[in-house]
Amino acid sequence: METAVFIVCAAIVLAGALGVVLARNPVHAALSLVGTLFGMAVLFLNLEAHFLAAVQIIVYAGAIVVLFLFVIGLAVAFLVTSDVGLPAEAVLRLDITDQYSNLRQIAAVLFTDYVYAFEATAALLTISVVGAVVMSRRVARADQAQQAAEDD
Repeated sequence: METAVFIVCAAIVLAGALGVVLARNPVHAALSLVGTLFGMAVLFLNLEAHFLAAVQIIVYAGAIVVLFLFVIGLAVAFLVTSDVGLPAEAVLRLDITDQYSNLRQIAAVLFTDYVYAFEATAALLTISVVGAVVMSRRVARADQAQQAAEDD
C-alpha cells in the first residue's frame, strides 16, 4: 500500500513541478505549485511525519501560494493601471476617487512606495526557511548521535 501511495504522489509531485516550470500563465504555475505541495504533504504522511505534512499544507500551500497569487494579481492590476493612458507621474499620484478602482490604487502604491518592504519581506521569508532547514538538520544529527550512543 505504501508503495502505491508513493508512486501516485511522486507522479503528482513531478507533474506539478513540470507545470510550475512549463506553464506560461503565472496563475497556472502557482496552482501547479499547490498540487506539488499537496503531493509532498501526502508523502510526509506516508513517512508518518504528521507535523511536517500539516506545516506543508498550512504554511506553504496556504500562506506562500496565496502570497504569490496576491502579488501576481497586484502586478496585473498595476499593468492594467499603467495601460489606461495615464502618464507615469499620474499613476504615482493617484487620488482616491471613484474613477479608479481600489485595486488599481493599492497596486500603484504597493509597487511604487512599498517596493522595498515587499523585497525585505521576501528576504525574511527566504532566510527563515533556510534557518528552519539548518536547525532541523542539527536536531536530526543530534538525535542520530544520541541514538547511536544508546545502541552501543
